[in-house]
Amino acid sequence: MAEMSDRTKGFLIAGLGVLFLSPDALLVKSTSVPPVVFLFWRGLLLALSFAVINSLRYRSQLLPAMRACGRRGLYCGVAFAGSTLGFVTGMKHTAAGNVLVILNTAPVIAAVLAWLVWRERLPLRTWVLILVCIGGATLMAVGEMGKGQPLGLIMAGVAAFSLASNLAVARSRPQADMSLMLIFGALLICIVAACFGGAQWPGWHDFGRILLLCICFLPAASILIQTGPRYLPAAEVSLLLLLETVIGGFLVWLFLDEIPGPLAFAGGAIILTALAVNGFIEDWRQRRRASRLKKAGRASRLPE
Repeated sequence: MAEMSDRTKGFLIAGLGVLFLSPDALLVKSTSVPPVVFLFWRGLLLALSFAVINSLRYRSQLLPAMRACGRRGLYCGVAFAGSTLGFVTGMKHTAAGNVLVILNTAPVIAAVLAWLVWRERLPLRTWVLILVCIGGATLMAVGEMGKGQPLGLIMAGVAAFSLASNLAVARSRPQADMSLMLIFGALLICIVAACFGGAQWPGWHDFGRILLLCICFLPAASILIQTGPRYLPAAEVSLLLLLETVIGGFLVWLFLDEIPGPLAFAGGAIILTALAVNGFIEDWRQRRRASRLKKAGRASRLPE
């Protein structure tokens, strides 16, 4: 069996991370605590989960591995906190559709940042895929769009830029495991929320859902998605995150009976179709490349 390419590995890692992330919207919507309380416990439990997981992964080499991330690693931690705080605050102060439309620009922001700072270029096919998927995600959000407070729109923009720049910076140092710096980012979320009065007991009912989210789903999702840029351009990792809008929306519909409108179904179909077509094209290219290499190897072994 041919060795898996970095690109394929990146798609599998980031795609699995998106699957783990998908229950996020469902579990957030099923809690009734104020956002600042939710953020405090989310940050605290994630920090503990990241610390345990990475201690098992690296053991005595954890601190040296974190130091190897350098200043860019610190930025990734801050950006992780910024994307979480921006998303939750944006949802609180403006319509969900406004937040999703702004957040859907993350793939373009990531691609532009990678090109401006590190001169990383994307093929035309990827740009077409990004634009098609953003169009589909925007259709999904159109039904919920509405007027909101300026603070909500600003924080949604902070979330989009933080997410995109986090993945772009992580991509710039693929030799370092930037997922280790999520410990720092989660602690920062907890501290900021505590400063705004979030250090309150949410009640056992809501705490059970927050615990399930922050122990079973988000740690694996965050680590896998943060690892994706080691093998895949940041814009393409951001692109895969649009799948969470589709799968997460389906779970909310399934368990909470929030029926999406026709535009949401159309947008979801566009995203899934575009990503599926891209996957088939990428698989065909990989098989063709492997076949050429195999033929070249046979030719080199022929007697003169």
